Amino acid sequence: MDKVVLAFSGGLDTTYCALYLRQVKGLEVHALTVNTGGFSTEEIAQLEVRANKLGVASFRCVDTTREYYESCIKYLVFGNVLKNATYPLSVSAERMVQAIAVANHVKEIGASSVAHGSTGAGNDQVRFDMIFQAMLPGVEILTPIRDMRLSRQQEIDFLKEHGVGMNFEKANYSINKGLWGTSVGGKETLSSKEYLPEEAWPTPCTEKGARQIEIEFYKGEPIALDGKRFNHPVETIQRLQAIAQPYGIGRDIHVGDTIIGIKGRVGFEAAAPMLIIKAHHLLEKHTLTKWQLYWKDQLANWYGNWLHEGQMLDPTMRNIEKFLADTQSTVSGKVFVTLQPYRFTVTGIESTHDLMSSKFGSYGEMNKGWSGEDVKGFARIFGNQNVIFHKINGES
Repeated sequence: MDKVVLAFSGGLDTTYCALYLRQVKGLEVHALTVNTGGFSTEEIAQLEVRANKLGVASFRCVDTTREYYESCIKYLVFGNVLKNATYPLSVSAERMVQAIAVANHVKEIGASSVAHGSTGAGNDQVRFDMIFQAMLPGVEILTPIRDMRLSRQQEIDFLKEHGVGMNFEKANYSINKGLWGTSVGGKETLSSKEYLPEEAWPTPCTEKGARQIEIEFYKGEPIALDGKRFNHPVETIQRLQAIAQPYGIGRDIHVGDTIIGIKGRVGFEAAAPMLIIKAHHLLEKHTLTKWQLYWKDQLANWYGNWLHEGQMLDPTMRNIEKFLADTQSTVSGKVFVTLQPYRFTVTGIESTHDLMSSKFGSYGEMNKGWSGEDVKGFARIFGNQNVIFHKINGES
């Protein structure tokens, strides 16, 4: 039997794919779940039981949470990446890491084909396909749901006919959880007007009052929280998420252009990503020069868009990552944040690299580096081109 590796999440679509590829296509199915920080140990055990009941030849779960951070999230922090000034790329970033892990498993077991459960209506189909095309030349890509244009009811009927027992009731909200945030989709996100109700959010807002926290960065990476240093930034993110998510922080709806050319809306809750990005951005404002900040913004915006559209393997991305990493040599220090229900305030920073140093003066108050005569000469030279233009063209 030919081997196929199936990217397996355990939902309706990938459950259908596992059974269809084995029963109808006669393939030896190897199910792979890629954990990017969204699955608990109990959930992984349940996925294994489900996969085995479907008759797969093997089930494996690989934890790529740290690889996810090192290859992707780290640069989203360095670039302060928020797509359309809103979305921290919670899902689009992790799909790239998941697809790469699946491709590596295909190589490892020598499979002749690879499968995913994407429909023909979203971004993920493009992301998975492009990774597989680049990493697995000659390996067939199988997408039963997309290729046969199956409805949800057709999938359910097929599974019932083959005795598969699972909860076929469609949840009111689809949830996708990972290290860098949780996406939330429902009937409200299919419209342009409605907002998600309180019960749609996976984490209820239970905290009251205000709480002060301190996030410490070293060369752009979050290394400590409230004075406690962690072994890896992933642990900092996870701890911050546990503290801040119950405040209802980081909730929003992203509206943007999909890869396939239509507008889309998705809800998300991402307390730790939003806090880290905003805190890091403030620290950079104090520790980087005007032109470092300017060029970072240009390249980081492009980087985020290109990653969102599935182009993680483009060599240009490695070039930009090197630039972003190089800018972080002085981005070290502590950032102070106040958490309150449904909002937060980044209040200030402390850093030995703070360029807002009183040694050189205080804006609007006094200066120590130049005289009034220096400024007069500077203003005359700096504005000289405009003076010449207006005199030549007769404008007052």
